[in-house]
Amino acid sequence: MSSDYVVPKEVEEAGFQICADELGSIVEGHDVKKLKIHVEVEGIAEKLSTSINDGISTSEDLVNGRKEIYGINKFTESPPRGFLVFVWEALQDMTLMILGVCALVSLIVGIAMEGWPKGSHDGLGIVASILLVVFVTATSDYKQSLQFKDLDREKKKITVQVTRNAVRQKISIYDLLPGDIVHLFIGDQVPADGLFVSGFSVLINESSLTGESEPVNVNAANPFLLSGTKVQDGSCKMLVTTVGMRTQWGKLMATLSEGGDDETPLQVKLNGVATIIGKIGLFFAVVTFAVLVQGLCNRKLREGTHWIWSGDDAREMLEFFAVAVTIVVVAVPEGLPLAVTLSLAFAMKKMMNDKALVRNLAACETMGSSTTICSDKTGTLTTNHMTVVKACVSGEAREVGSSESTTSFGSAIPDLAKSVLLESIFNNTGGEVVVNEERKVQILGTPTETALLEFGLLLGGDSRQKREKSKIVKVEPFNSTKKRMGVVIELPNGGFRAHCKGASEIVLATCDKVIDSNGVVVPLDEASINHLNDTIERFASESLRTLCLAYLEIGNEYSDESPIPSKGYTCIGIVGIKDPVRPGVKESVAICRSAGIVVRMVTGDNLTTAKAIARECGILTDDGIAIEGPAFREKSEEELQELIPKIQVHLIFSFH
Repeated sequence: MSSDYVVPKEVEEAGFQICADELGSIVEGHDVKKLKIHVEVEGIAEKLSTSINDGISTSEDLVNGRKEIYGINKFTESPPRGFLVFVWEALQDMTLMILGVCALVSLIVGIAMEGWPKGSHDGLGIVASILLVVFVTATSDYKQSLQFKDLDREKKKITVQVTRNAVRQKISIYDLLPGDIVHLFIGDQVPADGLFVSGFSVLINESSLTGESEPVNVNAANPFLLSGTKVQDGSCKMLVTTVGMRTQWGKLMATLSEGGDDETPLQVKLNGVATIIGKIGLFFAVVTFAVLVQGLCNRKLREGTHWIWSGDDAREMLEFFAVAVTIVVVAVPEGLPLAVTLSLAFAMKKMMNDKALVRNLAACETMGSSTTICSDKTGTLTTNHMTVVKACVSGEAREVGSSESTTSFGSAIPDLAKSVLLESIFNNTGGEVVVNEERKVQILGTPTETALLEFGLLLGGDSRQKREKSKIVKVEPFNSTKKRMGVVIELPNGGFRAHCKGASEIVLATCDKVIDSNGVVVPLDEASINHLNDTIERFASESLRTLCLAYLEIGNEYSDESPIPSKGYTCIGIVGIKDPVRPGVKESVAICRSAGIVVRMVTGDNLTTAKAIARECGILTDDGIAIEGPAFREKSEEELQELIPKIQVHLIFSFH
């Protein structure tokens, strides 16, 4: 079967040994047999002229060759809709259609009765009203579409971490090429189809493609990663195999067409009203016309001229028809759609000026009826740029906001505490300290990870040295359920050591020992526990996110199949990380409050920290309530009815 595949000539001439279609069939079809034929992931990497450790070469010729053979990581976009398309969509309004028919009939009858131009005034007036409504609506929607095009362009500026030329760096997902080595973490979207190279506890949510909510475990036995799916747990390195429209996500996008905007709730009601009014008007118009015609017929019967019809009789019939049309025209309110369109367009313009873009006119209506805004904390109310500003190690809590204070803090703590602290920071992390192409140190990772790594560097630690001294055996990545991260390392002189970090209350509960001020590991007594809990409360009350770091000596008997121990740890210390509130948040909350809108914070952070930041933002008031998720769910229906209006801070996870 291995001889069935023949490398296309143009692929071979470009320096590769496998074509895009073959790569696509392997990953998209989860074809394990073909993968084995091509000698697993290592063989695929070799045929793509890349290195699993160093990535692709970025020389211009090789990059251009890859693009020519395998394509680029961009999806074909539908052409932008022109202004006339929006005009046509605006004309589909039911009220305008009824008015259009009325205008046509009014013009015909008016010109027939009174001649041109006197008889056309009413009809042309209705036509002018229709055109005004159509062009106001079309212009407003067209401007919004241009704004959203710019916004989509900004939203698509997503970067991923890759290794190229043996240097780890950030690049745009649109610059990815087959052969790239991508580093993925929890929450990342898989940017292209590819194969798992190495990693820990990787769970992929494929619901966007398959509809299945159950996550898929990706490992060496099942190495297939598909574009558009999300990393639900774990971290890994991925070899990119297929990009752009050749990926499964790209093929799915090609089959979809963008649907038109739905009508707004107000427009639906107005169309209903217009239809009812039109029917009623038409009914009375028909009745009036019938009564008038009957009157004419009765008169002619009395006169005995019912078999003789003259031009005057026909003119009189036309006048009756004009009366009926007038009833329909008067019944349908031609000014109503204009008034609604102008008010919505004005509301949309005001929202655009406030940097609030709405793709759908319905937002202008619903925003005006809003009574509550529920906001996340991290990255929304805060800047999501974190720094360690306080730390408590060996019982001593000090400020470490600057390089001088951090250096002073490092020299004041015992050597054992400092050594194991740096080992924990640089090994038990999802981030990485790298040297970029300009030979400058760069920290990659989540804001929390980068804050800790920066703290470790300021303490004088060497990331590369700490990682080379010990071998990572097992990793349990951080996730929002466990609220902690664990790692087991093999020490250079033998034996294993586990490191754990995470939410302070959770990690501290796993500890039964602590490093004292003399650098000696001692049992964790009640006084020490109270001191550490007080430190956590104090840090949290100052709007700091607290993390506890701990370690456990495992001994020589440990298998990577075993779970990381969950108790018996030694507390290294507690760090307080500052995530400053965004400028203008407090003023915005005050404006919402003055408009009668209640702002509530929903977060997974420590209760004390969340309350402190909520007060700083002006969200939590004296009569407001902050509540944790488990406590909220235990309330009865009657209690919730009384409680919900007062809730201003809601914690969705439990820490106890």
